[in-house]
Amino acid sequence: MADTGNNDKVKQILQTVMAVPEGSVATYGQIADLAGLPGRARLAGRSLRADFNGEPVPWHRILRADGKIAFPPGSEKAKEQRELLMAEGIMVKDNRVKLRNCQWQPDMATILFTLKY
Repeated sequence: MADTGNNDKVKQILQTVMAVPEGSVATYGQIADLAGLPGRARLAGRSLRADFNGEPVPWHRILRADGKIAFPPGSEKAKEQRELLMAEGIMVKDNRVKLRNCQWQPDMATILFTLKY
């Protein structure tokens, strides 16, 4: 039997990730909080491994709480994430982004009308 509760949580997280605009980043914890799942940063990370059914999900905009790319430095996924971020104008230095420069701060309308579950 499928765990529909967990599937709903993954959908909430993916919907929140989809709202992160180009040129901005968010942290796993921030995504979990905005998805109504406070303290579930690891679930946010695991959710980004899900099959998106061909739907483009901007997974590359999600970083660790310290602004670092979560993949090991030098790995193919870290390189891909770095390239995708830089293509959006986000500066990446030493596998890290300065969150204060580009962290997504959704306005109240986005929180109320886009991120409703």
